[in-house]
Amino acid sequence: MAIPSTKLLVFLSLIWSKPGSAAALNNCVFLVEEEKNSLYEDGDVVIGGLFPLHYSLVWYRTMTFAIGEINQRSDLLPQLKLGFHIRDSCDDIPVSLRASLLLVNGQPERDSRGPESDSNLGCAAVQRTVSPVIIGGAASGVSMTTVLQKVNYCLLLYQVSYFASCSCLSNQREFPTFMRTMPSDAFQIKALAQLVSYFGWTWVGVIGVESDYARFAIQLFLEESVQYGVCAAYIHVYPVLLSQQALDELLDVIQMASSKVIINFCLESEMNVILREIQRRNITGLQWIASEAWATAKSLWEKFGDLLTGTLGFAIQRADVIPGLQQHLTNLRPSNIHESAFLAEFWEETFNCRLNGSVNSLSHGDNNYIDRLPCKGTEDLSDIYSPYSDVTQLRVSYNVYKAVYLVAHALHDMANCSVRKGPFLNGTCADLKNFKSWQLMYYMKRANFSALGEKVSFDQNGDPIAYYDLLNWQRRPDGSLHLEKVGFYDASSPAGRSLVINDSVIQWPVGKQASRSVCSESCPPGFRIARRKGEPICCFDCVPCAEGEVSNKTDSLECSRCSKDTWPNKARDLCTPKTIEFLSYHELMGIVLCVVSILGACISLSILAIFFTCKDTPLVRANNMELSFLLLVFLAVCFLVGLLFIGEPSDWLCRIRYPAFGISFSLCISCLLAKTAVVLMAFRSTLPGSNVMKWFGPNQQRASALLGTAVQVIICLVWLLTSPPHANNNTDYHSATIIIECATGSAVGFWCVLGYIGILACTCFLMAFLARKLPDNFNEAKFITFSMLIFFAVWITFIPVYVSSAGKYTVAVHIFAILASAFGLLFCIFAPKCYIIILKPEKNSKKNMIIIFFPKISPNGIMLYLYY
Repeated sequence: MAIPSTKLLVFLSLIWSKPGSAAALNNCVFLVEEEKNSLYEDGDVVIGGLFPLHYSLVWYRTMTFAIGEINQRSDLLPQLKLGFHIRDSCDDIPVSLRASLLLVNGQPERDSRGPESDSNLGCAAVQRTVSPVIIGGAASGVSMTTVLQKVNYCLLLYQVSYFASCSCLSNQREFPTFMRTMPSDAFQIKALAQLVSYFGWTWVGVIGVESDYARFAIQLFLEESVQYGVCAAYIHVYPVLLSQQALDELLDVIQMASSKVIINFCLESEMNVILREIQRRNITGLQWIASEAWATAKSLWEKFGDLLTGTLGFAIQRADVIPGLQQHLTNLRPSNIHESAFLAEFWEETFNCRLNGSVNSLSHGDNNYIDRLPCKGTEDLSDIYSPYSDVTQLRVSYNVYKAVYLVAHALHDMANCSVRKGPFLNGTCADLKNFKSWQLMYYMKRANFSALGEKVSFDQNGDPIAYYDLLNWQRRPDGSLHLEKVGFYDASSPAGRSLVINDSVIQWPVGKQASRSVCSESCPPGFRIARRKGEPICCFDCVPCAEGEVSNKTDSLECSRCSKDTWPNKARDLCTPKTIEFLSYHELMGIVLCVVSILGACISLSILAIFFTCKDTPLVRANNMELSFLLLVFLAVCFLVGLLFIGEPSDWLCRIRYPAFGISFSLCISCLLAKTAVVLMAFRSTLPGSNVMKWFGPNQQRASALLGTAVQVIICLVWLLTSPPHANNNTDYHSATIIIECATGSAVGFWCVLGYIGILACTCFLMAFLARKLPDNFNEAKFITFSMLIFFAVWITFIPVYVSSAGKYTVAVHIFAILASAFGLLFCIFAPKCYIIILKPEKNSKKNMIIIFFPKISPNGIMLYLYY
């Protein structure tokens, strides 16, 4: 929290009559009473210390140890003695502000006039040793208070925090006098976001205490987690002083949420209260993710071990050992503890005894305090276990150690400044006996040294390179807590390799593997994510990929379309080559059609052989022998044309297929048309001496057949020259199949070919119909009529079936129409004649063709018919 400026001015006026630098105070009166609850040791440079002394003595003792260690070294500041001035911050902003001002004001010394004259002691008469830099404070809220920073800037007071992690403190514009050995929360948040993403926890609860530390941390986490697809199932900020109502609200949120993974940004004290209520409600199975503020709070395990088993959290880097620190911590004796109230309080609490004349005796809140036995004076910290003397988790203490060495190395670099090569104006160096705090800060920000083998350096914001240990709270067989290091986060590592986790050694709250914590289950390959309107991005539906699209990874945001030659498999997670379809010689339908085509051609040629053998018989001569021979040859060609429709289409095959079909059928029907015309004219030429039949002689019949076919040839030539048929890969009918087909090119050309065949057939049918009542023996027109009816039935049926079918079935329909119409012509016209020639040869004579059956037809006409 921030102190109002009016209160700050009143507070400052209590200290100085004129605000200003501690180095230039005149005509002022020191009105604040001397701080007795502080620790001071004089030196050439006195380093200030701001610690929550009632919370942890280890931190301040580490500072005094480091200063003593430096003073004994001959390689670091050999000509300079460091001192310390340590005050209690009480982890409270107003108290920290007051303590900071006292540190910058120096330590007041009593003179010979006695304490009764202290209130009237002039500033000029008081000897003060000003601290150019303060190690502290511990909490982010204390360090980041805007008022405190403005005061520090005016008084040239600089801080090096050992535990303030708020990312906001990296803003050098707002906090120009601040450095720290504690990594910024920005790195911790990156580590946390990667941690939850690593275990697939995309649906997590985020809670935190109402403080600057938690608010900034939560905000950063929400921003960072978006990159990993992690969403907050809920966000809840609770007050520092948790009332029962605030606890109920928090626990209701936790219980009602579907997420069992909770990230809590708080201190040990708040976590203690929360766990007590969770224990009362008997809530189990929660996966806690600890912020670094309580990731190593062992005291929580004693009461809530069952609730905290499996907890994961990032802790600041631990020093394996600081040589000599444990001995320094345990060398406190009863003779030392009367120096300050907090030492007495610590001693009495640790040994559960009462010191005689303790300054803390009257202030204890313990009702049983007066019942304690007096301390014996032989107590030894080495004989008992206490968190104070436990040096197995030197984390914050290690930061304090590095902070002291940071100041020492900066002073060392300042002392070794080369004349005329200094970093300040005109190449000057700082005066080691009378330097400014900003000069010391210059060297501190550029410090680069080793502490216990670790390289220590800082970025442009005064932040150290972040390194965290990933700790897992595990229960030992004896029930005690073991903080197992299961990974680490190193911000200096390349992207993607900064977080390393050994999940095989992790102990989980429930079961032997990480629990699931998602709003929506992952979409498998073959599906894509469909966002739910108004809900977080982690809540979605899984929608199958559309036709022609695939997704080959889990939780795909979109499906990708397969290439032109590929198609999704059944699972729609892989594009496979499309099936190629055409009527092949190797499949059953192709084989059957091929056999039938060849059979039809063989039958046609067999009949031709029979007719050629019997060419001198009356029956053969009476049926236009030459036209019959030509018709049989062309029918054989029609049957063989069907073979052109089988097999994989190519451009040249397509350009042969359709013209061959059109021309062959035109030849057949033109021959039939000529035969029908001859029959009609012969039997209708009843007048003697008529010369009509001279126009229907053999040459004329051949010419008429060729002329009828020539028109079709012209149509085909125009078609081939303008827009010829060609092979085409068709995927319109079935996208998963490439149908290799013959595209007609010009639809007009294709239908003109069919239309012309239809015109020939209609003309032939009309003429045959007119000749249907001629005598049976010579009435071939009746059979031609039947053949044309079959022809029409086949091709009229063919058109809708052809249009509605696709792929190889279209080709099969076309072949079937060719074969059916060809067989119709073959059997209707030649089957009756073959029957007589083979089975009834006695009827194949002139006797059976006597003139008495033709009383109305001239003998000349009959003879001409028989001749031709």
